[in-house]
Amino acid sequence: MQLKGLRWWVIALIALATIINYIDRQALSVLWPDIVEDLFPDESALERKQIYANISIVFVFAYAFGQAIFGKIFDWVGTRFGFVLSIGVWSIATVAHAFAQGVMSLSIFRAILGVAEAGNWPG
Repeated sequence: MQLKGLRWWVIALIALATIINYIDRQALSVLWPDIVEDLFPDESALERKQIYANISIVFVFAYAFGQAIFGKIFDWVGTRFGFVLSIGVWSIATVAHAFAQGVMSLSIFRAILGVAEAGNWPG
């Protein structure tokens, strides 16, 4: 059975995944001013900026590392399953942000998000 316009549905789903990818990536920078005082009440404004910078650097390095990792994963398991794996892991990492208890756990969840989101482009 041939579905009419299947190619355009696939393109639309990939575009939607890319849009969600960028929304997830930018969510912390948008939320940070509102949540930082609740997360780190004992820190000064400069220390809060340094915490945000460190978390952002962890994300960027994990994203760069994830490009190479997911390229190999896609070669190994295929594009379809690799893309599903990437989206599944970054969805779980996004949910895990709600359970962060401090700088270390938030950095770990951001690193997982960075590695998983990198799979969008090789896919």
